Amino acid sequence: WEFNGSFHQPSAFLMMGIPGLEALHPWISIPFCALYLTALLGNCVILFIIRRTPSLHEPMYFFLSMLAITDLCLALCTLPTTLGLLWFDVRSIAFDACLAQMYFIHILSFIESSVLLAMAFDRFVAISHPLRHPAILTRSTVLKIGLAIVLKGTISLLPIPFLLKRLSYCGRTELSHSFCFHPDIMNLACADIKVNVFYGMIILLSTVGMDFIFIVLSYILIIRTVLSLTTKEECLKALNTCVSHICAVLVFFIPMIGLSMIHRFGRDVPPLVNTLVAYTYLIIPPALNPIIYSIKSTHIREALLRALCRKRG
Repeated sequence: WEFNGSFHQPSAFLMMGIPGLEALHPWISIPFCALYLTALLGNCVILFIIRRTPSLHEPMYFFLSMLAITDLCLALCTLPTTLGLLWFDVRSIAFDACLAQMYFIHILSFIESSVLLAMAFDRFVAISHPLRHPAILTRSTVLKIGLAIVLKGTISLLPIPFLLKRLSYCGRTELSHSFCFHPDIMNLACADIKVNVFYGMIILLSTVGMDFIFIVLSYILIIRTVLSLTTKEECLKALNTCVSHICAVLVFFIPMIGLSMIHRFGRDVPPLVNTLVAYTYLIIPPALNPIIYSIKSTHIREALLRALCRKRG
């Protein structure tokens, strides 16, 4: 233990693996490696295809590029500590390193939430106002939206590490996961954490919570517009452009809401459930999103096939 000013801070935290299955960590690492490899390769392929295909240089695919970059960074944030624990049983993480990892995990999660909202807005404009879509979402507008998303996530979460550093820690140093999560660190403190709880809840509701509400509203308006179309074929064609995005929203928000509820209210939830929900939240979306968009997007699928054919030729 180190004594910093008037606060006790541990020199390191201890990360936990999968409760009750510690002996099977080497075997459990195999599906984790497969998911991380899928996330890294899949998102890199999406970025490569969009960059090399001029016909994909439009708002929908620019936002998809932002989503791929976010997923790539999110996977890289948790990969070292998760695989280090599963492969080499490296459980210790320095206090400041833990705060840094926690900060970037939460920033990237907030950015992904906002990017999904931007993609929902893009689908709403494309379906409701197709003729005005290119004029509303120009390249400069998309760039400004991207910068605003990054700044919002970075600035809103900036106080979190400092709020955690001001706390005094004594006794337990075991984290619930193989990565650092704000409620997890906060609950190890033996000081008053009301400020941390209040600020965390306010930021979560005002960012991710509002994003989710506006995504739902966007799809209500989209459905209302689609139902006003004259033919069934037009309805199905319009809805088909939204299927991949709806899947990405569900894959991201359901585990995120579940994990937040477990950390704040699920004191009696078994540790294994907590761990599985956490891994589902941080590892599954980066791995599944490239697959979802590759399967559902005809343009990406065709561009990928053309790239493969050129390499074989």
